[in-house]
Amino acid sequence: MYKVFFGASEIFQFAVRIEENGEKFYRKVADLSDDTNLKNLFTFLADEEAKHKQTFGELLSKIEKYEPSEAYPDEYFAYLRAYADQIVFPSMIDKELDKKMNSVSAVEFGIRRELDSILYYLEVKNLVPETQRHLIDSIIDEERSHFLKLSNLWKTLQGE
Repeated sequence: MYKVFFGASEIFQFAVRIEENGEKFYRKVADLSDDTNLKNLFTFLADEEAKHKQTFGELLSKIEKYEPSEAYPDEYFAYLRAYADQIVFPSMIDKELDKKMNSVSAVEFGIRRELDSILYYLEVKNLVPETQRHLIDSIIDEERSHFLKLSNLWKTLQGE
């Protein structure tokens, strides 16, 4: 049995950070792309990330504020921010994008990031109170929709 370490509000704070980083990534790919179709898709995905950020922010405002039980809560939240910045949409994205990413590699990179988000939320879902798990499910559903869009594009680019 899992011990509850997180509150749903904390997970939503993390979700907002992931969406901010995702929007930044997708906008940068769109800006660097010479391919109109890729530019349009990644602009769309960036706009979706911005909408998700707003959705998660609204959900966050509807639940009670979470204060971690750790002796150093500031360090705890710094850990969450670092995880969002380094694992799901890592800071090395800029270095990756400075290399000429083609359509396929950009889509593959986006797919991996969306999967990392889904896996994180599936794992932490067990660490929030059962009464708040439906809120985490809403995040998972949003990330799955991005994954499916990118996967369908990947198939198209592969000629499937």
